[in-house]
Amino acid sequence: MASRTRTPIPVQRALRQLGDNLAAARKLQRLTAAQVGERAGVSRMTVGRLEHGQPGVSVEITIRVARALGLMEAMVRATDPYGTDVGRLRADEGLPERVGRPRRRREREDMR
Repeated sequence: MASRTRTPIPVQRALRQLGDNLAAARKLQRLTAAQVGERAGVSRMTVGRLEHGQPGVSVEITIRVARALGLMEAMVRATDPYGTDVGRLRADEGLPERVGRPRRRREREDMR
């Protein structure tokens, strides 16, 4: 079993910011954590863990809570790779079937 690695600081900050954003959205809608949890099918404590940026909350639960707050589509759009500069530049190229590490020169020569 692989040992768990420490959460990188930028990821910790992003988790806290995401949690703050979800908490603000909930409060703006005048909803309790229990109400959001009920709508998302999770406990009030899980909503609290997410809002406090604690690692370990699954992506599925995060999306369930975002859906309960009306933010799911915005979250999905935010991860659209074609919405980035690189994505727009490469949109006409199509996606490769597989992406592997580039072969080293010696490996290419050995294959000849």
